[in-house]
Amino acid sequence: MAVLIAGCAVGPDYTKPAVEVPTSFKEGVDWQRANANPQASLSSTWWLDYHDDTLANLIKQAQKANPSIAQAEAAYRLAQAAVQGSEASLFPTIGAGMSAGRSGTGTGAAVANGTSTGFLQPGVHNLVSAGLSANWELDLWGGIRRQIESSKESAQASDAQLAGERLSIEASVAMDYFALRRADVDIGLLTQQQQIDAHILDMTRASYAQGEASNDSVLAAQDNLEVVIADLQATQTSREQYEHALAVLTGVPPATFSIAPEPHYAFIAPAVPLALPSQLLERRYDVVSAERAAASANAKIGVAKAAFFPTLTLSAQGGFQHNMLANLFSVPSRYWTLGPDLAATIFDGGAREAAVREARATYDQNVAAYRQTVLTAFQSVEDSLSSWNHLKQQEHAFADIYARNKHLFDSEHAQFEVGSASEQNVLTQQLTLLLAQQNLADTQASLTLSSVTLIKSLGGGWRWNEATEAPADVLASSKSSR
Repeated sequence: MAVLIAGCAVGPDYTKPAVEVPTSFKEGVDWQRANANPQASLSSTWWLDYHDDTLANLIKQAQKANPSIAQAEAAYRLAQAAVQGSEASLFPTIGAGMSAGRSGTGTGAAVANGTSTGFLQPGVHNLVSAGLSANWELDLWGGIRRQIESSKESAQASDAQLAGERLSIEASVAMDYFALRRADVDIGLLTQQQQIDAHILDMTRASYAQGEASNDSVLAAQDNLEVVIADLQATQTSREQYEHALAVLTGVPPATFSIAPEPHYAFIAPAVPLALPSQLLERRYDVVSAERAAASANAKIGVAKAAFFPTLTLSAQGGFQHNMLANLFSVPSRYWTLGPDLAATIFDGGAREAAVREARATYDQNVAAYRQTVLTAFQSVEDSLSSWNHLKQQEHAFADIYARNKHLFDSEHAQFEVGSASEQNVLTQQLTLLLAQQNLADTQASLTLSSVTLIKSLGGGWRWNEATEAPADVLASSKSSR
């Protein structure tokens, strides 16, 4: 009967909470048309598509040395240990012990400690014992199995959180790195503008000294120079702070970390395969983690319900006792006990009912959190797609502006060469060209940063296999899809 009952498990069996999944992304129409295979898997080494060895080395270093990743890995090992601890409850516990003691009793003490069956004998006494004990609580109602189920699902949630922490650090490294490179480009262009503005100021002062320019023109030229100097200082500050952030992300002190500037850095925005909305729920680590947390909370309902039923414990104990070690392990010195123990709580003031209500409320809370996470996931993808689409249009506009200003500068320079245009007009047109170039470079950097955000929103190549309830081999699948 105990074996048959042990096949049962009280509490509701888990079913994945239903969520509304759209058929397509609102902001992704153009994106889907631009890709031949929108269902292709993202690569788990997505940063290699930017073809930057410095970035790849920084991410590799962060994966090894970042303290946040180390904390997440420790949390995952803790969750795995909890699973092993829960599984151990299914098996009996066996203990062994051996003891020896020597005691003395005087005549008066023997009389004072006498019992109803006689008096203690005065003198010196020896007692040696050795024994084995075993206890096994049968999981009649599935409480232990529900606890194991909850622990396993918590570990799966922790696994997804570890993947999310890794992706978050990788994306942070990439975004700080590209922001640093944008600062490199801006510093180079602002330095050129500072040199031109300084030359224009010198020319204006010379014209003022000759009476050909007003003092207002000198003041305006001074303002233009000071504005560029201020922008340059702000950009250099940002560059230094991004470098400090990269140092911390890679686990080294900022004082020992530096990245050589690249004022002519070329930004790349690789084509990112776009998941269908239903596949997004498998790629997003936070969605999987929230769903697994709901599953774990569901199993806790069964644990709480099992407390209403009696517990059956089988126990056995045996060993040897004697006053001499030489005669300890002999048949006359043996002893043993064996028997079941059936226990049940009759009254607890409603504590068990409260535990069940608490477990159900926790489950409802986790289901709501899961659905909110799904909505947030779709929002982040829609935001990323919207940003990408508009930045592409902005890039085209600034590219056209730069091309026209390049043509105007070449024309102005040609007129200067034949003496039909002044040097100041050429310098002014060159400033306009540099500003157009800076706007274009900043937009290209923003487009690259937006692609990183989109990759992060799509899960960064991490996938969850619902059939095996484990992470999928995304690296192999991504390689086979290319």
